[in-house]
Amino acid sequence: MNKLAAMNTPIFWAEGHPGKLDRENWTLDIVGACAAPQTFSWQDLLKMQPATVEGRLTSVTRWSVFGSWTGIRISDILQKVQMQPSCNYIRFWSVGLVYDTSIPLEIALKEKSLLAWAFDDEYLSEDYGGPLRGFIPYLWGYKSAKSIVKIELMEHYIPGFWEMRGYTDSAEIEAGPCRDINDGGKLKQIAGGDEVKGFI
Repeated sequence: MNKLAAMNTPIFWAEGHPGKLDRENWTLDIVGACAAPQTFSWQDLLKMQPATVEGRLTSVTRWSVFGSWTGIRISDILQKVQMQPSCNYIRFWSVGLVYDTSIPLEIALKEKSLLAWAFDDEYLSEDYGGPLRGFIPYLWGYKSAKSIVKIELMEHYIPGFWEMRGYTDSAEIEAGPCRDINDGGKLKQIAGGDEVKGFI
């Protein structure tokens, strides 16, 4: 059992669990406002400079899990495709192309914004968005799209799956009660702001 499962981290797929996915043959398409759109294989991604950051994935349903997340910085892959100056938003598409969500470029370029494949040195399972998921600790978790297969670089914002269903476009983390998954789900308080770094 992996660490996320061992801590009883909630599993939720709005569009339905995808089942078993093929990590070794995973591909990521990057299209849109870039001079060199590309399809990256799993092996291509692993050859890029990895990054490990410590941070919390915090769900709008009020739970938060802390750990070390490993993958590649979104800023690095945007350089690979030669992002154009007209790009203002990054749109993630999950496997099956049903779930999508977009984040501002300035959030995508932050140090902890990753395309993550591991949590605490373990590959992410399909339950938790493997093989490759967004890790955007500065916003509610619905912006950290799971099992990403495509990224669009866009000039203008487009509301995504949950945003079309009433969730905020900004996904700004709001103060209030939140369950600490690392502490058995104990209910604590978080401050609002651009990242949950701990509890009050």
